[in-house]
Amino acid sequence: MAPWTELELSALNPLRALWLTLTAAFLLTLLLQLMPAGLLPGCALFQDLIRYGKTKCEGRSRPAVCRVFDVPKRYFSHFYITSVLWNGFLLWHLTQSLFLGVPFPYWLHGLLRILGAAQFQGGELALSAFLVLVFMWLHSLRRLFECFYVSVFSNAVIHVMQYCFGLVYYVLIGLTVLSQVPMDGRNVYVTGKNLLMQARWFHILGMMMFIWSSVHQYKCHVILGNLRKNKAGVVIHCNHRIPFGDWFEYISSPNYLAELMIYISMAVTFGFHNLTWWLVVTYVFFSQALFALLNHRFYKSKFVSYPKQRKAFLPFLF
Repeated sequence: MAPWTELELSALNPLRALWLTLTAAFLLTLLLQLMPAGLLPGCALFQDLIRYGKTKCEGRSRPAVCRVFDVPKRYFSHFYITSVLWNGFLLWHLTQSLFLGVPFPYWLHGLLRILGAAQFQGGELALSAFLVLVFMWLHSLRRLFECFYVSVFSNAVIHVMQYCFGLVYYVLIGLTVLSQVPMDGRNVYVTGKNLLMQARWFHILGMMMFIWSSVHQYKCHVILGNLRKNKAGVVIHCNHRIPFGDWFEYISSPNYLAELMIYISMAVTFGFHNLTWWLVVTYVFFSQALFALLNHRFYKSKFVSYPKQRKAFLPFLF
């Protein structure tokens, strides 16, 4: 690869700058939460923006001005509806381009260029981006199913800013994947003109990791949902109880760890070397670690008998 091409690929384009900024913001927030309690920022708005659901009311009285911006947590389903529709739309365009030779629409190609997508000439594999976009769509479809048929939502809330961020996030994540597709003008560049000939060992490994992580995340959500149901599957209450089973034996929020593993599986599918996606993975790591820490503290404060050996996010470590 020519030196000028390497320089172009390594540039801090708008997408990388955005994910780097989000990573830094959540890392700083996590570090602030790890400080001694007396040194934590006391700003009610700050605490309201980083907490949601059960952790939002933990040991504190929320000001009335904060409650004005509450949105039901069950609106999480809107995130996955958006993702299924939008990322399905992107996947449809990518599929048409890969298998039928249909160029991307001018507006979509222009948007990708604004975000920093470069004109690759074979340095990336089109199959990698295609598989990752399929994984993202399947992940969103499963999570949407879980929102309707597995999870049991109480009257817990999220901030309207968190709600808006979630909607934008799933639009942005799809564009991030699509921006990694090797392009020749508005057409996808396929090395060897045969997509299946691009299959590599890391595609198989990434797929296996994705399935494994998704299965465990589903199991964890089933465990959480069953805490509020009787043996017949009927919801009988919306109280919080201590979950047991699967990864819950080691950490308080295994569903967050599984989310991280799903994104790592996509990084593997990209062939380990995709800097943009590793920035996404880093953001996911710090954001999920933050939420896991807040969950862990909630469980420990609410349940005197909470298992002492459990960690918040990483088994035996954190």
